[in-house]
Amino acid sequence: MRTMRTTRTNWAGNITFSAQRVHRPATVAELRSLIAASRRVRVLGSGHSFNDIADTDGTLVELTGLPPEIDIDTAARTVRVGGGVRYAELAQRLHDNGLALPNMASLPHISVAGSVATGTHGSGDRNGGLGTCVSAVELVTGDGGTAELSRDKDGDRFDGAVVALGALGVVTALTLDVVPDFAVRQYVFTGLELADLDGRFDAITGAAYSVSLFTDWRAPRFRQVWLKQLADQPPPDVPWAAPATGPAHPVPGADPVHCTVQQGVPGPWHERLPHFRPGFTPSSGAELQSEYLLPREHALPALHALAAIAAEIAPLLQICEVRTVAADRQWLSPAYGRDTVALHFTWVPDTPAVLRVLTLMEQRLAPYEPRPHWGKVFTEDAAGLRARYPRMADFDALAAELDPARTFRNAYLDRLLPARDPS
Repeated sequence: MRTMRTTRTNWAGNITFSAQRVHRPATVAELRSLIAASRRVRVLGSGHSFNDIADTDGTLVELTGLPPEIDIDTAARTVRVGGGVRYAELAQRLHDNGLALPNMASLPHISVAGSVATGTHGSGDRNGGLGTCVSAVELVTGDGGTAELSRDKDGDRFDGAVVALGALGVVTALTLDVVPDFAVRQYVFTGLELADLDGRFDAITGAAYSVSLFTDWRAPRFRQVWLKQLADQPPPDVPWAAPATGPAHPVPGADPVHCTVQQGVPGPWHERLPHFRPGFTPSSGAELQSEYLLPREHALPALHALAAIAAEIAPLLQICEVRTVAADRQWLSPAYGRDTVALHFTWVPDTPAVLRVLTLMEQRLAPYEPRPHWGKVFTEDAAGLRARYPRMADFDALAAELDPARTFRNAYLDRLLPARDPS
């Protein structure tokens, strides 16, 4: 096992981790021994979180030293993925074997286990979050033992173990359902007015397999609309906006060379569903991110509420993305029990100023039942979060069962999910 004494930050540089050493076990056996000997443990994934969800004053672990397992069962249409594997690696292997994931997030650089654990998603009216294709979770528990929960064996209880924020144990492997390989064409349109969404929101978000709307809130207008259409389907019909005249990047002024191929050129699913290519770093990391996920029926009033405070938002904003996500059953998923609209914000790296505008935004969005993305910057407190997750008490009980010694707790979980008596 490799142990590095170092000061580490997250990808954006706004979080410096408290642990003085980062442990990189080479086998699951080494990981089990390390956890059994530790008082507190957290896992550092790809570092693409913007708050202290992965921080600990105890043992900080990286899983990239574990064997990069990608075990494909073509007949069953499943793949077992090791805890340190990233989407770019997984996607290429699946494609090479004629298989695919139903959806991907905007970045292929992020780890599978970390993305699933925080409720990360792509877009599409009928597409669930990334965790909805998980059928089994393998964990190392706080005493160094192991546990496996599966959809077939554990039923409803399994729904608490997928989006779990690292609170149940260290995920050493996930089993994912996969689908036959498919091709996608990506189109970009420009200049969609906010007023054009009124009465047409369903038509616009349903115009392709995956749809993203981008605005900088400097005007009540979406600068770009990205549509990812299955290659065997007709091109999307978007009479409310003009086709882009060349390759585009969502952030104004950024080089589109980092982005996946557009202009209707067909390509494999994993080279079109993300916005960014795995061979490029999508940005310097000089940013903060926030995201709020609301019931789909609140999309238009929520967007108009933001438009009313655009003068406060725009000076700090790099770009805002609007996506849709299908409802799921996972207890801590931001899309639990409701078809969802996701409002994502990429900010300039000015934490005090961003927190001030987030406080204002959360006040304006409060009537629309927002759930913040677990891995991004927000100001919501524990009481507010608990009120928006009907299965929170069930999650408390599952965490108490699998982690009775609270090995995987940290300041983030103690602050936002304070442990309660499951009785």
